[in-house]
Amino acid sequence: MTRVYLIRHGESEWNAAGDLYCGRTDVGLSTIGRKQAEDAGMFLDDVRFDFAYASPLIRARDTAQLILGDTGPPILTDERIYEGDFGEWEGRSKKEFIVEDPESWENWMANPWETRAGRAGETAREMYERASSFLKEIGEKHPDDTVLVVAHNNTIRFLLAGILGMPFSNYRKIFQDNTGINVLDVTADSVLIRSLNINVHLF
Repeated sequence: MTRVYLIRHGESEWNAAGDLYCGRTDVGLSTIGRKQAEDAGMFLDDVRFDFAYASPLIRARDTAQLILGDTGPPILTDERIYEGDFGEWEGRSKKEFIVEDPESWENWMANPWETRAGRAGETAREMYERASSFLKEIGEKHPDDTVLVVAHNNTIRFLLAGILGMPFSNYRKIFQDNTGINVLDVTADSVLIRSLNINVHLF
């Protein structure tokens, strides 16, 4: 069994500027986001991480580093835990792009498994399959280890929806705070969710 702490990155500068869709855009942490990551690190101070992974995007890498401090393992990056590619929605707020193109959003909400986000981005299936491939590999490579994984909101939500067997159209019912902590027990062929979106360090 591998114990995985799966954590969303801290608040980004675009989250702070009206919750703009960051997607693959490499946006850094806001001042609040850095504090959230430091507080998550303090909350997890008693956890000894054997390995650490993050999305290559700077908001995820910086969150991982702030959680680990100066004494943790080196941070490995993996593109399979990138945030989704949101196509034409990148850099825009939901309120803005829904007014301009309501059909695109309606199609996405009805069937994200097959619909491309922002017309030109990824499907939920693509996000889930790459993230689940990553998680399976972690279970195979790191048996009996404790692993930190810092990823992104929609990637995490689709991964959790798949683990739970939920309809992917209900993914927005899984809420993930910035630096919300999910605890998973992973083997090569199974995942047990022990905790979802622990956020007491944010209050």
